[in-house]
Amino acid sequence: MKIVIGGAGEVGSHLAKLLSRENQDIMLVDKDYQKLASLDANYNLMTTVGNPTSFDVLREAGAAKCDLFIAVTPYETENVTACAIAKALGAKKTVARIDNYEYMRQENEKFFEKIGVNHTIYPEYLAALEIQSALRHTWVRNWFELHDGELILVGVKVRDNASIIGMPLRELTYSHHNFHVSAIKRRHETLIPRGDDRISFGDILYFMTTSDHLDELRDLCGKKQTKVHKVIIMGGGRIAIRLANLAGDQYSIKIIDNDIERCRRLPEKCQGCDIVCGDARSNDFLVDEGIEDCDAFIALTESSETNILACMTAKEFGVPKTIAEVENIQFISEAEGLNIGTIINKKLLASSKIFQYLLDTDEQNSKCMSLADAEVAEFEVHAGSKVTKAQVKDLKLYREMTIAGLVRNGKGMLVEGNTQLQEGDHVVVFSLSGLLHKIEKLFI
Repeated sequence: MKIVIGGAGEVGSHLAKLLSRENQDIMLVDKDYQKLASLDANYNLMTTVGNPTSFDVLREAGAAKCDLFIAVTPYETENVTACAIAKALGAKKTVARIDNYEYMRQENEKFFEKIGVNHTIYPEYLAALEIQSALRHTWVRNWFELHDGELILVGVKVRDNASIIGMPLRELTYSHHNFHVSAIKRRHETLIPRGDDRISFGDILYFMTTSDHLDELRDLCGKKQTKVHKVIIMGGGRIAIRLANLAGDQYSIKIIDNDIERCRRLPEKCQGCDIVCGDARSNDFLVDEGIEDCDAFIALTESSETNILACMTAKEFGVPKTIAEVENIQFISEAEGLNIGTIINKKLLASSKIFQYLLDTDEQNSKCMSLADAEVAEFEVHAGSKVTKAQVKDLKLYREMTIAGLVRNGKGMLVEGNTQLQEGDHVVVFSLSGLLHKIEKLFI
């Protein structure tokens, strides 16, 4: 697939790296030569120096013949303009990163379609949705729901009180038929497990299950669900504003920021929330603001290090649920090993949405979740595809993937060795990064 990306900032660069590992034909366009030089030298992609809003530059980049044009510069007006130009030149599908929630409203979709923008991505809104999910499901690290909850993939960190520590996965399968361990995150490595792998303290296990077995799974992992009422948010940026608008009527929210001018603007944007100007890095200040009585602490400053340390401090105060925005991907594995609940990364969330557009499925139903070194994706089984030729145990699948579950005729079920996939099945695959383009071919 020919993909042109306009903008080599954090999101654009990360997308280019991920997609290049998928062996896609990538062209990255940016005005900054230095940003492009390191990517050009180290990844399987091509670059063009220039403004993504220039007709000549986009012609040179091959936008006229691309399957997907993605505009992810820091400026939404540039992104919308770049998509309009790319579409006019002949791009099949366009995606623009935006910063304005108004642009996402359904009544405005026709306008953007008319000017050449097929899809919009608002990373801060995606992050707010992820946080909202984390507040509803406090005992998990990740929550991935398909087909109205018929299948659920949860990432759970195993505590020392879990009954499954030391248990081989084969034994877990024999004794608990309602779960499929799709992957294990152990320290800095994600493993696609086999039957003789044993569960260790501190592992993050990715379970595929159905909604009626979640309580059993929670008890098995030694977890408890916490009801969230009081929430403290550190940092009053766009994610905090979107979260306040999404969930302000569900929780008592207090936003703390050390920028006085921002604090003066927040009451209008976050109606019903308490706004406090101060330094949430101070323990005494946090105690004064009620940290010991809150149910969830969310750190959303621009510094990953500050967010990680703030969540660790909140845990020391006994806060049941902590959520940290960690934008430095190299910090994610370290943060997962610490006493932090859920980690939010806008680049990974944006990547998940982009992969959703790439998959050869119905975009309204397909979903994808990008982790730091792995992906979870949904594929629809087509008639005559390779995965329909034999039972799963007899299929020659990649070692770095596992088929975790499927939805058939609207009903979710786990996949076992003797499962035979059928046309129309929606199948959930967990794989290590860089395999989605190969896996997709198994289903078409």
